[in-house]
Amino acid sequence: MSEESKKEEPFDLDRLKNLIELMEKHGLTQVDLRHGNERWQLQRGPQEVMQVMPTAAIPAPVAPAATAPVPTEAAPAVPDDGSIEITSPTVGTFYNAPSPDEPDFVSVGSKVKPDTIVCIVEAMKVFNQIPAEVSGEIIKVLVKNGDPVEYGQPLFKVKPV
Repeated sequence: MSEESKKEEPFDLDRLKNLIELMEKHGLTQVDLRHGNERWQLQRGPQEVMQVMPTAAIPAPVAPAATAPVPTEAAPAVPDDGSIEITSPTVGTFYNAPSPDEPDFVSVGSKVKPDTIVCIVEAMKVFNQIPAEVSGEIIKVLVKNGDPVEYGQPLFKVKPV
């Protein structure tokens, strides 16, 4: 194999953008593509994970230090009052409506199902619709329109049904 063929090709951002647009257009939440030594894994939704990695030469994961607790991904947080928190899956700006002149997605008293869109979190000019992922009634809105939010920050409290 010549030195030319061993060089990595530049990352194709146009192909990635087109793939994301197709996922949104067709309502796909996960795509896993392989072509030769290249593998593209994309997932959209609550976790907002996008990875592009080669299939060969993946280094083994390094074990975390024994003193540091390992964060685990769990079901929605359940506060002491029996409610369930809907949390932000990403860092960004919270919007409670699709646009300033439209009504809020949900408010206190709204009934939600797992696929009910409760808000939008904008991150780097991408507007991510956030589904409730639980069934119940909104009992409290914890952030204001336009507020910055962090990953895992509680946005709503829901009384489960």
